[in-house]
Order: sequence, then structure tokens, then C-alpha cells
Amino acid sequence: MAGTSSQAGRERAASGKAARGVWSRDFALFFTARAIARLGDTMLPVALAAGLLQHGYGAGAVGLAMAATAAAFAGLVVFGGVLADRFSTRKLMIGADLVRLGTQALAAALFFSGHVVLWQICAIGFVNGVAGAVFQPGVAGTVPRLASDVQGANGAIRVAESAAQLAGPAVAGLLVGFASPGGVFAAHAATYAVSALCLLLLRLPPPAPGARAAARRGAGAFRADLAEGWREFRGRRWLWGVIAVWCVYMIAVWGPTVPLVATEVVGDHGPRAYGLINSALGAGTVVGGLVALRLRPRRMLRAGAIALVGFAAFPASVGAGLDVPAMAAGAAVAGAGMSFWGVMWATSVQTQVPPDVLNRVHAYDVAGSLAMMPVGQALAGPAAAALGADHVLLVAGVTSFGVCAALLLIPAVRGLERVDGAAASSEPAVRAPGPSRAQKC
Repeated sequence: MAGTSSQAGRERAASGKAARGVWSRDFALFFTARAIARLGDTMLPVALAAGLLQHGYGAGAVGLAMAATAAAFAGLVVFGGVLADRFSTRKLMIGADLVRLGTQALAAALFFSGHVVLWQICAIGFVNGVAGAVFQPGVAGTVPRLASDVQGANGAIRVAESAAQLAGPAVAGLLVGFASPGGVFAAHAATYAVSALCLLLLRLPPPAPGARAAARRGAGAFRADLAEGWREFRGRRWLWGVIAVWCVYMIAVWGPTVPLVATEVVGDHGPRAYGLINSALGAGTVVGGLVALRLRPRRMLRAGAIALVGFAAFPASVGAGLDVPAMAAGAAVAGAGMSFWGVMWATSVQTQVPPDVLNRVHAYDVAGSLAMMPVGQALAGPAAAALGADHVLLVAGVTSFGVCAALLLIPAVRGLERVDGAAASSEPAVRAPGPSRAQKC
């Protein structure tokens, strides 16, 4: 009788979560916050480039200003993960948005005044990076608390962010043309205000039992929490295995592809062609997100790795010197594959890792994923000078196949089976691998 009652209780809980699905008032608020913030973030490179160039600075200054943000984010996001597991993620995200509202409003005032000093812009970028490092880890823990269909939620957010990525540069270009770079910074500040308001109105359900244990410990345990997050990260072969492969991907594929595609396409076909190809890439990411809303593979990382093969079409088509329509088609295929992989990966992390350490593990995931990107970008120029940009892009295309094969050759990656949010929350932090658990750890 007790077993029957327990089973009935689990069925009622499961039906309640299923009814909650994806869309609710609170998920809609979070969805809006992410989409609006992404729209603003994609406007920022246009504003920085146009504004600094107008004030006599060169491309190196633009890169330095962007690097200030990236360095602060990559260097501090792991610490942000500890904070997110110790305190209210919602309050941390609101605080981060308010900080960036202030910094971007200050940047707008500097550009409107005409007194633009590079170190000030870099300092603002650094503070933005710190705020982003505090904000980002909480995203991973928020999605499964708002929607029982974690994959559907990630797919919806990916579609919205991809659409924002398509619209952002165009909106920024219009604002620069009809107003000034200061107007873009003001609009960017407004996106953080909207995001903060949506998060303020958000009502998060209580965390799972034990998920706030870190918050009850003293401040002296900060380093211990950091170490615990690292143990949780390295204790899952599928997790650190993907990040290890991803470091190679960033150095040999993504890092060189971004700058070399830009120089090759603009040099041979002009900036309009480059804009068209970027739009095709963005459209592909929307399609990939839509597919991820419908397709529910049992082994998510295996399906994602197979889809990621499509990214090879982007550098390979440019390196082969194909015409603009063919390169745009390659970019669309690449965007779809990358987007589908992104949803499969995010959902796997959010459902396989227990909630009490999820934010810290996600922070290590983000830091590891981004660590090698600057290396790949820095090596792109010397490699192009030695081999030719077209040959480097062709190598990147071939390496993309190798990376996907490497992912599929890792048993813990290809064999990882999907679980729902309830199953993930009840799992202990680290468990010895076993065949019946589909190599969860």
C-alpha cells in the first residue's frame, strides 16, 4: 500500500510538472528578459566600432574595448557561479542588469558629450564583464525552475536570441545613421532596464531541497564551494570530455573562422555580401532552435554532435572560394547545426547536474568553453600569413569533422541518456559510473 501511495504521489507530481510545460507567466518574463538583453548585446559591437572610429581611434582600440569585457567575464565567471549557488540568483541577475544599465548610460553620456577617452570605455567594458560574470551562471539554474520541459525552454530561448542577433546590428546601424553612437549606448542601457524589470516581476518557485545549502554556510567556505564546483565538474566524464574537445574546436575552428571569413568575404565580395552571409548564419540558428523544439532524441549529445557536423560548411565554403549564395547556404547550415547542438548541450547540463551545484558547474562550463577562443583568434593572422586564409579555412572545415568524430568517440558523451528535471534534482552530486545509469558521471 505504501508503495502504491508513493507511486501515485510521483505520478501526481509528474503530471503537475508536465502541465507546467514551458510557457507560463514567469517563463514569458524570463524569455523576454533574455531576448531583449540579447538584442542590446548584439547592438554593442556596432556602437563601439562606429563611436571609437568617429573619435579618431582605430580598429585596435575597438578590439581592446571588446577584450576588456571578454577578459573580465572569462576570468570571473567561475566566482560568479559560487555566488549564484550561495545567494538568490534572481537578485544577483537584477543587480547585474542594474549595474550594466548604469555603465551603458555613462557610456552614452560620454559619446553624447564628445569627450571619449579610451581607458574610460575600457573600464566601462571591464565592469560590464564583471556584471556578466555574476549574471550568467544563474541562467542555467533558472530555466529548470521555470519549466519542466527544459529542452523546449532552451529551444524557445535560443530562437529568441537568434532572432535578436539578426535584428540587433541592423537596429544599431539605423540608430548610428539617424542619431549617433551615443544613441545606441542609450538604447543598450534601456534593454538592461527592461531585463531587470522582467526579472523583478518574476516569481521563481522555491529551490529544490538542499539547493541553497551553500548559502547557509559562512563566508569562509567560499573557496571550499569553488573547489566543490570543480570536483563536480571533473567528476562527470561527459562534461569535461566535451569541454576538452571544445578547446580544440575554439583554437582550430571557431577562433580562426570568425576573423578570416570576415576578411575573405569583405575583401573579395564587399561588406554587403558579408552582411548577407551573417544574416544567413543568424537565420540558420533560428531554424536550429525550432528543430530543437520538436526533435527529442534519447541521446541528446550524440544527436547534437551529429548536427554540429554542419558547421564545417561555413569555413569550407568560404575557403573553397564559392560564390556568395553558396557561402550563404553554408552559413545557414552551420548556424542550424550550432544552434541545435547548443540546445542539446544546455539541456543536458541543466538536467544532468543537481541544482545545488548547477550554477557552479555551468560557470566552469562557460569558462572552459571560452578560454581558447582568444588563442584561436590570435593564431588566425599568423596562420593565414603562412598558409593563406583560404587554406586555413579549409583546414578549419576538416577539423570540424574531426571534432564531431572526437565527441562521438567518447563513450560517456555518445551514451548519455536524457533525463527529466525531477530525475536530475534527486541525483547525488557525484555517482560512480554504471551501465544502468547511461554513464551519467
